[in-house]
Amino acid sequence: MSLTRKRKKELERLRSSAEELWGHQQEVLAHANAVAAEARRQAGHLTREELAPRVRDGYDTYVRPAAETAGRAASSARDRLVSDVIPAVGATIGTAMSVVDHARDARARAFIGEVKKAGSDVKKKATAATEKSGPGAGTVIAVALGVIAAIGVLYAVWQTFRADDELWVADEEPTAPASE
Repeated sequence: MSLTRKRKKELERLRSSAEELWGHQQEVLAHANAVAAEARRQAGHLTREELAPRVRDGYDTYVRPAAETAGRAASSARDRLVSDVIPAVGATIGTAMSVVDHARDARARAFIGEVKKAGSDVKKKATAATEKSGPGAGTVIAVALGVIAAIGVLYAVWQTFRADDELWVADEEPTAPASE
């Protein structure tokens, strides 16, 4: 592609203008970097000289006393809970359990008395009606089921606690590769 002389001169002027602009931009960027570095340095000084002491004073004035007060309140609450509340709750539960036990005992005594009375009445009627010798069929079945259940429980306990060496499989020792 051939250009005219006039176009070549215009392109040369444009190239020189672009190079000049590029040089100016490089100078501006270098100056901006220098300003940013100085600003960073000044910010460090400002932080050390102004901000850090204010933060330290604010912490000492507001945060530390509040934290100490909260710590004392928590310690006091813990001491109060341990020395007053837990023993009171324990005493209340113990009293309630005692009352329940006493009520159960009174009811149990009354129930036993009623059972004895009913048993003696039934016994009198049974002896009067017929003289039966030996246990009945229901008693025999109940005893047999009890014995079977006891044997099952004992077998389960025995199976649980016995030493069973067959259950464990020994780890195989690594075999050395055969040399050829």
